[in-house]
Parts: sequence; C-alpha cells; structure tokens
Amino acid sequence: MLRFLSRSSKSRPTKDFTSRFQNPIKTLSQKSTNSRFSAANGSDFGLPTSKDPVFPSGLLPKRVFWGNPIGNSNGSTRGFSTGREVLNYDVVIVGAGPAGLAAAIRLKQICRERNSDVSVCVVEKGAEVGAHIISGNVFEPRALDELIPQWREEGAPVEIPVSADKFWFLTKNRSISLPSPFDNRGNYVISLSQLVRWMGTKAEELGVEIYPGFSASEILFDAASDKVVGIATNDMGVAKDGSQKESFQRGVELKGHVTLLAEGCRGSLSEKIIRHHKLREKGHGQHQTYALGLKEVWEIEESKHQPGFVLHTLGWPLDSKTYGGSFMYHMKDKQVSIGLVVALNYHNPFLNPFEEFQKLKHHPAIRPFLEGGTVLQYGARTLNEGGFQSIPNPVFPGGAIIGCSAGFLNVPKIKGTHTAMKSGMLAAEAAFSALHEGSDMEMYWDSLKKSWIWEELYKARNYRPAFEHGLLPGLAISACERYFFRGRSPYTLKHGKPDHEATDAASLHKPIQYPKPDGVLSFDVPTSLYRSNTNHDHDQPVHLHLKDPTVPERVNLPIFAGPESRYCPARVYEYVPDEEGASKLQINAQNCLHCKACDIKDPKQNIEWTTPEGGGGPGYSLISRAPPLFSTEKPISQRERERGRENRWRKSARNRYFCYSSSSSPVVPLSFRPRTGSSPTSSCRTTRSSVSKSESRKTLTLTRHNLDRLPPGGDRLSLTRLQIPSRCSSRSSTTWGDLRDSLPPGPSLPGSSSPVMAECRLSQSFGSRGTP
Repeated sequence: MLRFLSRSSKSRPTKDFTSRFQNPIKTLSQKSTNSRFSAANGSDFGLPTSKDPVFPSGLLPKRVFWGNPIGNSNGSTRGFSTGREVLNYDVVIVGAGPAGLAAAIRLKQICRERNSDVSVCVVEKGAEVGAHIISGNVFEPRALDELIPQWREEGAPVEIPVSADKFWFLTKNRSISLPSPFDNRGNYVISLSQLVRWMGTKAEELGVEIYPGFSASEILFDAASDKVVGIATNDMGVAKDGSQKESFQRGVELKGHVTLLAEGCRGSLSEKIIRHHKLREKGHGQHQTYALGLKEVWEIEESKHQPGFVLHTLGWPLDSKTYGGSFMYHMKDKQVSIGLVVALNYHNPFLNPFEEFQKLKHHPAIRPFLEGGTVLQYGARTLNEGGFQSIPNPVFPGGAIIGCSAGFLNVPKIKGTHTAMKSGMLAAEAAFSALHEGSDMEMYWDSLKKSWIWEELYKARNYRPAFEHGLLPGLAISACERYFFRGRSPYTLKHGKPDHEATDAASLHKPIQYPKPDGVLSFDVPTSLYRSNTNHDHDQPVHLHLKDPTVPERVNLPIFAGPESRYCPARVYEYVPDEEGASKLQINAQNCLHCKACDIKDPKQNIEWTTPEGGGGPGYSLISRAPPLFSTEKPISQRERERGRENRWRKSARNRYFCYSSSSSPVVPLSFRPRTGSSPTSSCRTTRSSVSKSESRKTLTLTRHNLDRLPPGGDRLSLTRLQIPSRCSSRSSTTWGDLRDSLPPGPSLPGSSSPVMAECRLSQSFGSRGTP
C-alpha cells in the first residue's frame, strides 16, 4: 500500500503572483518551498537570476529553486519514482470541466463546513481552463444552485434567460413547426467555456490547485492491490521520432488517496479503467452510443439577434435513417451558436458530418439568420447518447468516474452539464467520507441511484434507442414516451449495434456529392480549423495510434472507402498517393480537435486516441479575435491579488507568454487584435495610465509553439532588441520565417530551453482588448 508523506492540516494560503517575483506561474504554498515543476533529479531548472535581462534588477533573489533547496526536506510532499517527480495529494481530479471543478469546489466546501482539510489537485490538458470546452449551451442551473447558491450575486457568466423555444422539422426547402419537447423555462443561454473559467477561479479561491496544460496519460496502480493510486502526465520535449529534445522534461506522477476521472466524453483513461475493471458489465451492461457535434459561433446583425432564442431541428440535411438534428442559440453581444449533431451509428460510409453541417446553413429557414454575419469560432466534440442503459458502475478501487466520462447526458433534453456537475458533487461527498471515515467510494454509486440524476435519466431512457429504426418510428415512440407514459413505460428499449459496427460496406451506397463552400455561409475545413485556434507542436510523436498500420489500406479503403477521411471534422486523416501511386493513409495529427470521433467510429477499432503534449489542441472561447497572447480585461487591484483573482487569465507553466515590467509596477497582459494591413509587431504594456510610452518598454518571452498561434498577415516583426540562440545574430527586425527558425520549439518550462527575449515598445498594431 502506498504511503503518503504527511502534510500540514492547515489549508494552503492563496498565492500572490506579485509577491512571487511577478512570475505568473503557479507555485506551492508559500509556507513550503515545494514546486509543481521541479526537475526530475530535484535540482533547479537554472532560471534567470536578477542579472539576466528578462527580469528587472532587484526582483529576484540571488538564486531561485523550482523545488526544495538541496538538503531541505521539511514539509515536503514530493518523492521520485522512475525518474519522475511524485506529488502527493488527498484527491487528484483529471479534467477541469464542469464535473471536475464541481467536485473540487464541493470537496473544499465540505472541508470548511467540517473544519477539516483535504488537498485537491486538478490537472487539465487544455492550455487554460475552458480551452477545450466548446462555447454555446442551454444551461439548467439546478446543480449550480446547489453548489453555489449565491452565484447570481457573485457574477457567474449565466446572464441570458431563454426567451423563446422553437422546434422545427426541416425538409429540403421548408420548415414545419412542431410542439417543443423541451422545457427550457428557467434555463439560460451561456458560454460553457466562460462558466468553466469562472468555476476555476472559485475553486482556486477555496484552495484547489489547478494545473492547465498537463495531459494525464497514464494510470498508476498499486502493484499489490490493483488499486488506482493516481495518474502520470506525459513526457514533454519528445521529438516525432521518439528521441529526446533539448527541452525534454519527464512527466509528473500525481498520487492521491482518491482519483476522480472527469475527462469528458470517451475519456482515454476512463475507457481504460472501464475495460480493466469491467465496469460496463457491473453497471447496466449495454454499450455506449455516441454522436458528433459540430458547432460555429457567429456574430450576426443586431436586427436579427434575439437574446435567449433557442431553436432545435430534426430532419434535413440528414437522411431518414440517420439520427441527429441541429440547434441555434442566441447568446449575448449579437452572438449565435449554431451546430449540427450527427449520431455516429450512421450506416452510409460516404456521409461527411462536416459537409452536412455546411449544407445546413444554406437552408431557407436558417440562412436569413446568418446572412451579413461573421464566423467567430468553430469546433467539434463527441457526446454520449447511451443514457440510462449505458451507465457503467462508475466506482473502481481508488476512485470514480464522473460527468460525461460516465455518460450522464440527458438525450431528449440535449443537456449534460447539470448532471455532470451533480455527479461531481456526489463523488466529492463520497471521497471526503472515504478519506475521513474509512468508507469506500461505493457511497458514490449508492448516492447516484438516490439522486435526481437517476430519476431524470430513467425517464429519458427510451428516447435514443427509439430512433434505431428510423426517424418516423422514433418520433412516434418518443411522443408516446412523453405524452402517454411520461417516462414510466413498462419496458426499456435496447440499443442497436455499436457505432463502429453500424458502418456499411461502401458497395451498398452511392457517394454523396456535396456542394463547394461559398466562403460566406459555408467554408472548407482549413478555414474552419483556423477558427478553432487549434495548435500542436509538430515535432512530437503522433498521438493517434494505429494498432495495425496495415488496416487502413487493407480494410478501410477497399471495403469502406476510407471513412476516416470523412467522419473526422478536422481532416486529420487523408489518403494520399505514395511513390508508386497507391493510396496511403496520412495522419495530420496537428489538426486534431480532440473530438474522439476516430476512436469511436473506426470500423475495426484500429485507431486509439491518446493524449498529446499538454497545452495543445483547440482553444475555444467567445472572442472574435485571434488566440489571445495576453488576457485580462482590466487592471488587477491589490485586493483582487490577495484573493487570488489574478488567475482570471490562466497561468500555465507551458504554452504561455510572460510579460515583465521594467519597473517594480505590476504588468497585466492584454489580448490583441492586429488591425487590417498592420504588421504583427510584438508589444506589451502596463495597465497604469501614469506610465508614458517611453517608459513602457517590456521584455517578452516567445517560443516557436506560441509564435505559430499568431494570426497571419504581415511578414516582419519589428523589435527593439532580440536575444536568440547563438546560431543567429541579434537584429532590430526579422522575417517571420527567420524568427521562427531561431526559436525553441516549445511549449516548455521556463529554463528548460533557450527562450527568445524581445524588448519591445508600444505599438499601434494592437487594437481593442478582449477577455478569454
């Protein structure tokens, strides 16, 4: 049995980044010198000292250790195993989504109620909290009311109540209004990404330690008992060929008495645990079914905008044998979220969900809303549709599965945020009991069965399997379920074939001819992909593994016409001719949106999605700007710093730009938007209006990874001074290509590679500020 080192029973104080040398990287408790990012051998990373140009004089002590100073182990909760740093917690949570953050908040609330202490760590693979949460959501605040009753007074981004709720059946040229099966009274149209970020700040105020930009890639087991004792993050700085780059960093082992998996739909670790412990068989026994949701956020004309308007549709552009539908939600600031959900048990291998979505926007009933508007963002993600029949037993030795990883989505409501949050709260209560009362996590499974989640999903259990035989039979059965049985039918329908087995041979279908995008309402994949802010370091191992490399050319292409080239919404998979003219599968892993469709739909289950380096993937938000380099809306007051609210801009040790003032005044980063025709001049500034332009010279740290996220346009980067690797000389200006080639690849920890330091002046190339 794993022995955990002792830790103080006192809660950890709030971190203040101005008192920590103006370094916006999260550190451990100020009472301890532990570091979250210590080198594997326990030594320091060789961070810049006060003599280095990146830090103003006097801001740093003579020596900074990222970890315990050598010979000092007082209060340490670190250990080392297999060359990796080991960090010990009471509870480790994987995923900073609604379920994971609700669990973390509830744990800390119970600690305050019972005058106890539980150390909680949340690890998130996105570059920042909310980066992998697609915006646009009709939110039922039931769970939030229970978790944070005062959320309205505390400024939660839940502002636009549903004002109208429509349900249409679409044919190719018409829309037929039907009675709405949704009851959205009291619900809100929100950006889920924004809500998750707000929850992240609340969790940190309570003492939760959140680490964005770190991918949980491995489950840690106790060899003696087969109990889960935590997770490990993947190694950083590994080249595509598997060799170690100069920036190589070993992953970190995060060990806990309780591990909660909140990875979202088709979580890679959750699926391994479900198979390892046969949790599906211990639950309701049926396989999970999935759908792929594609979404865009538009800014439309003010005359067409109806805040709180909610629209759902069935029918066109999908055929009658394919389950799915579209949605349109009018949010604030003239923004509209529109999308298409396609069940992944479709039969026709020529069906392309992305192209079906583009067709949708040209429908006569949909097009008027979007004409004259501008696309702000694009994204895609799979969602669970199995419902009650597919819920596994979510408890395993040493932890539990929460949220959409367990499949708590209510299909007829098309809502899962409230159930995910509630499951996290129930798991938190069970975890606290397990830690302090010696019970096990089975209390979570029992609590689920007694909660409103269970009742809600039970009543909705027959809606999704009703459509196994087509659209019209599904509508008839669903109507009976709602208006006659009211969810209390004496039978429970079963799901059909698993999604990957539902794909027919290409010989049974005709190819589908899709219209070319017009560039106004419909777009191609590369254009849409840019709007997702997706980015990965190209020089890393491919995270999409083929169990048998011969299957694509031997099975998928001749029998199913290469369906992976169509069901992927980011064109990750392409068949290209090789030197001999034969088609060969090419994997463009850098395009991956982390939707997990390939892991689900591949006919032979030959593709395995694994976590890439942390900080990669999409960067979802609601802003109409390029990926934000620096992001806060206003100066941070001293009181806010003391309360930890500087964390409204997410601080990750990797994939981040750091901006330091040349004086002792604090620096608040700003997001930017290059004006049309301007050069992408780097700059940063303080938020104090009393600082003149001549005094506002800053130092900016760049890596090649971050430079790739800059928007296109302009070919020169004007700099006051560049300090770059020795193979390049300093220069006052440089082309994008020259600069990029001279940069370390990133993302990396400070000190792990030679960063480019550019001392910049204020520039008029930056427009209005924005919030993440």
